[in-house]
Amino acid sequence: GAGRGQGKMAAGGAADAQARFGHSVKGLLTEKVTSCGTDVIALTKQVLKGSRSAELLGQAARNMVVQEDAILHSEDSLRKMAIITTHLQYQQEAIQKNVEQSSNLQDQLSHLLK
Repeated sequence: GAGRGQGKMAAGGAADAQARFGHSVKGLLTEKVTSCGTDVIALTKQVLKGSRSAELLGQAARNMVVQEDAILHSEDSLRKMAIITTHLQYQQEAIQKNVEQSSNLQDQLSHLLK
């Protein structure tokens, strides 16, 4: 009779150990699931931040294109204004020559009329 009793005790001890092992496995799994959840949340935040950054970069690129267009337009206007300025200078020089010639003519006329 004594041998059978010890077998039951050993089986009970094994079941106890198995239960403890099950609990520790459950505990580990819970920890892992929790840390996985935390990692997923962190990753999601990072991805959202990344997409926000991409959005901001896209906006900045669009703004730069608009500014580039404005700069090119301004450059074109400046070039045209420089051409107009050159033409005006030529006209001014021509007018000055005409004034000098007419004053010479007036001098000559006044000499003739004396």
